[in-house]
Amino acid sequence: MGSPRVAYKLVDAFTEVVGGGNRVALVLDARGLATEEMQRVSAQLGEAQAAFVTDWDHTSFEVRFFTAGGEVEFSGHAAVALTHSLAQEGRIKTPQTLLRTIGGPLTARLEDRLALVQSPTPRFRDPPTWRALQEITEVLGANERYLHRGLPHGITFTGLWTLFVPVVAPGLVDALEPEMEPLSRLSAELGVAAVHVYAPIGPRRFYARTFAPALGIPEDPVTGSPNAALGAMLARAGVVPRWEGEVRLNVVQGHRVGGPGEVEVRVSYGPAGNILAIYIGGRAVVAKSGWLELGASPGTGGL
Repeated sequence: MGSPRVAYKLVDAFTEVVGGGNRVALVLDARGLATEEMQRVSAQLGEAQAAFVTDWDHTSFEVRFFTAGGEVEFSGHAAVALTHSLAQEGRIKTPQTLLRTIGGPLTARLEDRLALVQSPTPRFRDPPTWRALQEITEVLGANERYLHRGLPHGITFTGLWTLFVPVVAPGLVDALEPEMEPLSRLSAELGVAAVHVYAPIGPRRFYARTFAPALGIPEDPVTGSPNAALGAMLARAGVVPRWEGEVRLNVVQGHRVGGPGEVEVRVSYGPAGNILAIYIGGRAVVAKSGWLELGASPGTGGL
């Protein structure tokens, strides 16, 4: 008997142009695959992140997410790409479905070709000291004059603990040249997986870059989880108004690394102004599909 074969897709999330956004490997039928086999498939497909559908019924899908460093609770761009692909194949039969992740169930739906996925419940930690923020800023290749004093910095979780560093202008975001080894060390000291640098470019519109050397990802082109956490942090700080039932923000990313894309973040509020849910939205496009034999290089397949 030959080696087991699995069907895969490589999908670019947060874009409609192949080569833009953030690419993720998807296995839409991973039933029977052990954890180590999923890690092997993820490594063989050669993408920074991968998602696997391990089981499903008529209203939900069991999903697992992997990075080069191992399994993670949530990957926003992978969840968006997955929702888009499942809908495209006609496998989402209801207006809204559930993604059953190791962190709990998350709702997902397709809305006019925009895949919308709920992020894990936001969590917040005390922000780093000013000295720690200065040290991070220097390692990023900047100095404290870059920092935007009217926007919040802090550490927030919506699947990954992320440090947020606000700077005054998009051009300064693009000018950053991080030193990855010290950035990885400082990330570990702060207990964060990623550093998300952002700047305002208009009302409820931001430009950002994400660095995650602690996960083996020097720069993630267009991110889901950190942008969901950014929306939660801005809402908590009162930067976006709390009296609206739902606030929509947009974050553009990826231009510096040649893969531009855009993320829509929706913050849903309760009557008392409490955050009920954070959703990330984006479009997606299939770049490649095929079959992979476990232990072999990716095979070819139709787009």
